Amino acid sequence: MTARLNVLRTAMATTGVAAAMVAGLTGCGNKTASSPGAAPPANAKVGILLPDTATSPRWVSADPTELRKQCAANKLTCYIDNANGSATTQQSQAQALINAGVGVLLVVNLDSGSGKAIEALAQQHNVVTIDYDRLTAGGTASYYVSYDNVKVGEDQGTALTGAAQVKGKSPVNYVEIDGAPTDNNAAQFAQGYNSVLSKQPGWNKLADQTGNWDAATAQIVFTTMLGQHPDINAVMVANDTMAQSVINVLKSQGLAGKVAVSGQDATAGGLVNVMSGTQAFTIYKPVAGEADVAIKLAGQILAGQKPTAPTTVKDPSNGREIPAYLADPTVITKANVALPVTDGYVGAAAVCPTSALVRLCAANGIKTP
Repeated sequence: MTARLNVLRTAMATTGVAAAMVAGLTGCGNKTASSPGAAPPANAKVGILLPDTATSPRWVSADPTELRKQCAANKLTCYIDNANGSATTQQSQAQALINAGVGVLLVVNLDSGSGKAIEALAQQHNVVTIDYDRLTAGGTASYYVSYDNVKVGEDQGTALTGAAQVKGKSPVNYVEIDGAPTDNNAAQFAQGYNSVLSKQPGWNKLADQTGNWDAATAQIVFTTMLGQHPDINAVMVANDTMAQSVINVLKSQGLAGKVAVSGQDATAGGLVNVMSGTQAFTIYKPVAGEADVAIKLAGQILAGQKPTAPTTVKDPSNGREIPAYLADPTVITKANVALPVTDGYVGAAAVCPTSALVRLCAANGIKTP
């Protein structure tokens, strides 16, 4: 299969957020499928479909690494495929995984249309699907495991209003560069930050456009915005990948650090930008908060259990209430910029690869080897 990663049995590493959510899985009157010494279920195969390698580094390193750990800890055989941005490839990967006999399929869709088709195919073969990170509108997933994405957006909006570049300033002229319109998460992020920014006295939105989770697109979009509105004070950018493009444009105009720029994903580059003062904050969503819960849930399903989720989310296309496990995000500023590194979410070597960055990291509490 394309981009197939065979899972190795390794030790489990669980963050506090993940531990709390996993505890919710075993606190619903269901015997856990992975108690010490328990035999694995008859069908222990789980398929995992990741979307691409470009929109966020998490799909290349963070998620696969944590998913492998959890699959080993739960005595499951997991197959991890990455579609490299192709819905057609992801459809083929899903078919191959179903043919291989997986009992549960975790889906990070590229768009709701293709995700819906994959889930319908799985349903025809009695394979249970879990929407992982992204909700598939109109789909048939039995569960949804993600972060509270509206809260992510609210935290982004609140953090941007508190950025040093705009604190106490009025009016504040800002623009927005949103995520891909095919991603339900992007709509929820925007719902969250718009609910905050639209209520801020003196804040004027000058432009709003998608960056499509793409660095090149975001650079073109922001270059146009800045040309039309040279008096921009703040940029609400949906994630770190696009924020880097915005910062690059600002640097070319001598404005980096003078305009408040948001982000999300706590990438190595995003953390460097936060330390450098060119990015006001990023949003940290420990992948363990999703991976640990999703794999524990898959194990319980394969063992014949029907866990009761702590909440539900409404499918925006048809109103269906989907059982959901939602973790809370953390805002990362200079004050706590070392947290994703000390947690092991991103390596110090990735954040501090040069001597200059080693010094910057040391000044911000990040220890390097």
